[in-house]
Amino acid sequence: MDRFENMNAFVRIVEAGSISAAADRMDVAKSVVSRRLKELEEHLGVELFHRTTRQMNLTDSGRVFYQQSVRILADILEAEHATSQFHGTLKGNLKVAVPHSFGLMHLGPAITEFLQTHPDIEFDLDFDDRQVDLLAEGFDLAIRIASLPDSSLIARRLAPIQAVMCASPAYLERMGTPQTPEELSEHRCLVYNLVSHSDHWQIYDAAGELIKTRITPCLRASNGEFLRDAAVDGMGIVLLPAFIVYRELERGALTPLLTGYHYGQLAAYAIYPQTRYLSQRVRVFVDFLSQRFEGMPYWEACLHRQK
Repeated sequence: MDRFENMNAFVRIVEAGSISAAADRMDVAKSVVSRRLKELEEHLGVELFHRTTRQMNLTDSGRVFYQQSVRILADILEAEHATSQFHGTLKGNLKVAVPHSFGLMHLGPAITEFLQTHPDIEFDLDFDDRQVDLLAEGFDLAIRIASLPDSSLIARRLAPIQAVMCASPAYLERMGTPQTPEELSEHRCLVYNLVSHSDHWQIYDAAGELIKTRITPCLRASNGEFLRDAAVDGMGIVLLPAFIVYRELERGALTPLLTGYHYGQLAAYAIYPQTRYLSQRVRVFVDFLSQRFEGMPYWEACLHRQK
């Protein structure tokens, strides 16, 4: 049994939607593709498809095996390129999970720049703030904003992420400016709800002591840009990463609050599984991001000018 040929036939079936369509794309007889699928299922000891008279749907095992097969075949192609006339160029697909706001605002321009040097790379980007399962969903890597990376994953720190508490001048004129964390309980708060503690903010004083401040949110949302815009419109106080609000801070649309405090140690990480072979295209892309974001991030420069 040729495992790679059978694996390739399986991937073609998934992508074409049927054995017949896969056979047409591969320019081989339908019986050849059907035999390869049968051999693969017998070797694995599982069914990869739920079969009906009209369609074939992946089983849970089939879905996992498909994601891994795509990656293995891509790595084989990359190995061939590395020893062929294409030596020195990067080719292949990069499937990357990125946080929504950070991805749109800061990774988008970085990827555009990367593609100018490596035009044969094909990006498949998933913009979502959820924590994806890299192996099960077939991602090459993920960019995450976190305090500490998952110990089951390998992480490369790309940039520090500083959170900022702020509100619009109009809101502060109307409701007053809080001078201590305790005064936040008297204010309208706009809260990012994809966290485990949306009813309080963790604030640290200059000595590093935690002040667990309970708040009463007047608005919850799963998107930082929406919350930023609500704060600009005077709806309340918001606590967000500087990379989301830095432009508004620079032009005075938002005013930083409680600047003598900080809100934990966050960073942007490039993350990939420990069991995952790190391909050349992943390594080069991560190195590129690390160099592009090294030093003080441009989105935090305004915070240091205000001190």
